[in-house]
Amino acid sequence: MADASAATAPARPVGATSPDRPAGSVRRRQRLRRALTGWAFSAPFTVLFTVFMALPVVVSLAMSFTDLRSTDLRNPLAVNVVGIDNYTRLFSDQLFLRSSVNTLVFVVVGVPLTMVLALAAATALNSGLVRFRALFRVGFYLPVVASIVALSVVWRFLLDPEVGLVNNLLRVVGIDGPNWLYDSRLALPSLIVMAAWRNFGFLMVIFLAGLQSVPADLYEAATLDGATRWQQFRNVTLPMLRPTLLFGGVVTGIGYLQFFEEPLVMTQGGPLSSTLSVSFHIYNQFGFGNYGYAAAGSYVLFLAIVALSVVQFRLLGERN
Repeated sequence: MADASAATAPARPVGATSPDRPAGSVRRRQRLRRALTGWAFSAPFTVLFTVFMALPVVVSLAMSFTDLRSTDLRNPLAVNVVGIDNYTRLFSDQLFLRSSVNTLVFVVVGVPLTMVLALAAATALNSGLVRFRALFRVGFYLPVVASIVALSVVWRFLLDPEVGLVNNLLRVVGIDGPNWLYDSRLALPSLIVMAAWRNFGFLMVIFLAGLQSVPADLYEAATLDGATRWQQFRNVTLPMLRPTLLFGGVVTGIGYLQFFEEPLVMTQGGPLSSTLSVSFHIYNQFGFGNYGYAAAGSYVLFLAIVALSVVQFRLLGERN
């Protein structure tokens, strides 16, 4: 009878839990297994990010509150904690203040100039009036992918007062060209023009994609209402490009706040520190062995990047 009752007992469905193993426990084991599998796959990146990114950031932040110098590397735990002294020293350092003004001018003039050039080029290419558009796109974008050091060397020769192409062209029309990179009034504007020429190709591609995403119905409706080309651009194109302009402004502003290679290669921060940037000043302080002081300068620059991004989001962000 026992065998018969066992044979007639209903079979348990495949995958069903046994009475002594609750369903919640099985689900927890499955979630744990999936989590461990995910962490195992992400472990290489996580380890590399922690060792080479997160840990150095934390250490450099701690270093900015110490008087660590290159002579202290043999015994780094013996350095003194100086609190915010490095930060207060920055704002009494005339070189840092000069570099901050130079960087501010570079950003305030360079970012709008680059965006205007990029938007003008994108509008021209999108209008259909320019032939060989693919050729122009490639030509405008080539400086973006080229080495910035190589381009800086080329521009240094172009702006040479004796043999440079720019001054030679000016001599053809009877103008004695200035000493572009060795005049304290012209050196920084020369770097701004070079940076705008190099970077507007990247924004041009972004703006061109944004222009092509604007619905044609909007322009047709504006034309029927009698809007001129300028009115269409101001009232249709610019509002529709607001997210694209925000992206371009933030990316360009962050890059220009950190400009370094141009003065390093072309002017070495001169003449009279007229092209010294904050990044270049921090680089010099690291070279001098003032590690704590340089780390404090790096975090001041980081806060400036955050502040600029917030301002741009306020100006160009979506408005309700």
